[in-house]
Amino acid sequence: MRIVSPVIGFLLAITIFNTAGAQEIRKGDLVISAPWSRATPAGAEVAAGYVVITNNGVGAERLVSFTTDLAGQPEIHEMSNQGGVMKMRPLAKGLVIPAGGTVKLEPSSYHLMLLKLKKPLAAGQRYKATLVFEKAGPVEVEFEVRAIGAGPQKDHGGNHKH
Repeated sequence: MRIVSPVIGFLLAITIFNTAGAQEIRKGDLVISAPWSRATPAGAEVAAGYVVITNNGVGAERLVSFTTDLAGQPEIHEMSNQGGVMKMRPLAKGLVIPAGGTVKLEPSSYHLMLLKLKKPLAAGQRYKATLVFEKAGPVEVEFEVRAIGAGPQKDHGGNHKH
């Protein structure tokens, strides 16, 4: 029994570790998962937030805005490649989440832009933001701050469409 107890403890620890950062929030037909940001250097005035939004409904939904105490000017942005040049622009009308679809907000694509950042983001920190949807209304989400240069974790699976 001594051998079994450490093995079970180890497996339990791995399970807890793997699910600790994998936040998933459900509101109505929406599933919001994998919220994260990159740490910023001291003095940085901008940061970005990333998240996966799935709409299991029969009608489209729209992310119309978001708020956080960390930024004086939060905006929903899109990056696109136009003639070999990356361009970033705010989405004034928000971001459509198609019926039965998933949209990944990720580096070099759609993202939540934190302009007029009030303090740097540090790896290991968490911060709250409220995503505001046209039909579902406000949804509070906690973002995990990862190291500078970090990328998305590959643990949320599924088919992701833009």
